[in-house]
Amino acid sequence: MRKLLAVTAAAAVALSAGAAATASAGNGSPFDAGSDGPVTFAVYGDAPYGTTPTDTSEFAATPAFVKSINDDPKVRLVMHVGDIHSGSQYCTESYDRAVLGLWDDFKDPLVYTPGDNEWSDCHKVKEGGGLYNAATGQIDHVKDSSGNCVDFACGDPAANLDLVRSVFFARPGVTLGGRRKAVLSQGSVVDPAHPSDAKYVENVMWEQNRTVFVTVNIPGGSNNDADRWFGTPATSAAQTQEMTERTGADLRWIDAAFARARADGAKAVLIQTQADMWDVDGKDPAHLQNYQPIVTSIASHTAAFGRPVLLLNGDSHVYRSDNPMSPASPFDAIYSPALDVPNFHRIVVHGSTFPLEWLKLRIDPAQDAPNGDDAFGPFSWERITG
Repeated sequence: MRKLLAVTAAAAVALSAGAAATASAGNGSPFDAGSDGPVTFAVYGDAPYGTTPTDTSEFAATPAFVKSINDDPKVRLVMHVGDIHSGSQYCTESYDRAVLGLWDDFKDPLVYTPGDNEWSDCHKVKEGGGLYNAATGQIDHVKDSSGNCVDFACGDPAANLDLVRSVFFARPGVTLGGRRKAVLSQGSVVDPAHPSDAKYVENVMWEQNRTVFVTVNIPGGSNNDADRWFGTPATSAAQTQEMTERTGADLRWIDAAFARARADGAKAVLIQTQADMWDVDGKDPAHLQNYQPIVTSIASHTAAFGRPVLLLNGDSHVYRSDNPMSPASPFDAIYSPALDVPNFHRIVVHGSTFPLEWLKLRIDPAQDAPNGDDAFGPFSWERITG
């Protein structure tokens, strides 16, 4: 049985070494617990969205949206929970770089975790990928009038994840946006027993205001869900390898985050992912079972930690504030065995609709609110449109 609450000695040493290396680069330390006073973050995701490949209305509205967050004097950091375009828009390098250009205007640090629409769902026809042709045994790719694939790498998900890394994580261990902040990237603290973890520069961790923050690349859609890339008759070796390696890396990163929180006596842990791991979306719950080891790990660590753990995710678009790991939750039966973790809460960050919306998240280490609709432990939040 996997020891969920253990981190290898090599990984622990690597965490310390990685933090020291980041600090020596002049960006500060990722693990500065900081003030016992409150701090405010802006959280959003599933934006900018378009209803078609040529719909740029939300993209055009984003500069004003960024300004509205910049104009709030309390905000000190921005978090984007993934999906930088909709499932009806193409996956191209030019678009990714255009979004990066929008984010350069944030005056505060921005922490981003990739969503399914910008990589793992790029194979879908609506996103410009393609579909398996049973008659030919080949993929019929979506092409432009010149006969070229409209998507980067013809929609290959693994190649599009590499593209996302090259555009948004060109400097591992440093945030995007303005006043860039040092964070610890999983790519710099690889356990020698798992060398493929070096790829996961998008998984980051930092600590401030007595809280450990960790981002984990868990996409909805076509990877940890059961959808097959390009609709092939069987899951490809490439998809299986990607999901296996990333899930293993994610589990080790979750281990490391909770180990850090316990070692530092943190008051809380905040986990940022893209996938809504409880979004059945009209399908059989078995469609979500690839998330089982991740949900089990988070549940086990949270119960052992004994302090508030908040999960932020996007993916399903509609705002929700709940505890899906409660016997009272309608989602509790999705995973087996059923869970009962009272010190857990999650927020589905509203997205995809216009006008654009963000979540004003306040972290106050002196606060210990009961698990409620708009507050939990040191966390409290409100929805902001603008």
